[in-house]
Amino acid sequence: MSVLAGVLVGLVAAVHVYILVLEMFLWQTPRGRAAFGTTPEFARQSAALAANQGLYNGFLAAGLIYGLATGSTAFQVFFLICVVVAGAYGAATASRRILVVQALPAAVALAAVLLT
Repeated sequence: MSVLAGVLVGLVAAVHVYILVLEMFLWQTPRGRAAFGTTPEFARQSAALAANQGLYNGFLAAGLIYGLATGSTAFQVFFLICVVVAGAYGAATASRRILVVQALPAAVALAAVLLT
């Protein structure tokens, strides 16, 4: 695997760790509410749902980190495809910003992994 591909996969994993932190631990804080554009009331009511979403983002990060740690291209490809699909769905149903924050970086990393 090229260094560039590894760095890109690592960046996608880091983004998902950050999303995990925002959704699981900072959801009701000013930082978490600003990141997702929510009100204090909505954040309070949806905290359990957000924590669940955060856990899933953590699983994506864990799969990518495992793929990097073991050199498993198959793991990296699988989890990058998962991120692209989740990002595309999120962009279509929640916010177009998700396309840029999640799907595009994962697609670029996926291309880098497949081309090495």
